[in-house]
Amino acid sequence: MAVKLVCQNRKAYHEYHIDQKIEAGMVLSGPEVKSLRGGKANLKDGYVKINERGEAMMHNVHISAYTFATHNPNEPIRERKLLLHKREIKKLIGKLQEKGLALIPLKIYFVGNGKAKVELGLARGKRQYDKRAALKQKQSDREVQRAMRRNV
Repeated sequence: MAVKLVCQNRKAYHEYHIDQKIEAGMVLSGPEVKSLRGGKANLKDGYVKINERGEAMMHNVHISAYTFATHNPNEPIRERKLLLHKREIKKLIGKLQEKGLALIPLKIYFVGNGKAKVELGLARGKRQYDKRAALKQKQSDREVQRAMRRNV
């Protein structure tokens, strides 16, 4: 199945330890889908909350207004309902009760049948020293790769 990536939250991998990944559908309007196809979305400050009715809602995700939409222009930042099974939502509620866990959007993409999906991550915040250690590890891996390329 072909997957077309729309946008990715790279900062999330730096800020959080991702424990688990979940795929969910999104309730979107027509102009929002057209805007996503153009790659006009930003996940930087996005997060997911489960409301009192048991619905997963995505907050602070910016999907730009489609410029050629003739009527019903949408707000770029609004709550968007996520499509998950009841048992998945119940599992998430149990896990989100734990201290320090958050549900954040990692990427938005289109699957083969043209449906827009969002990949959610069950995330635990990193400490400052964890971030520094990760950067050092990444830099040393790059240096090893460079040395391997020179020697080959």
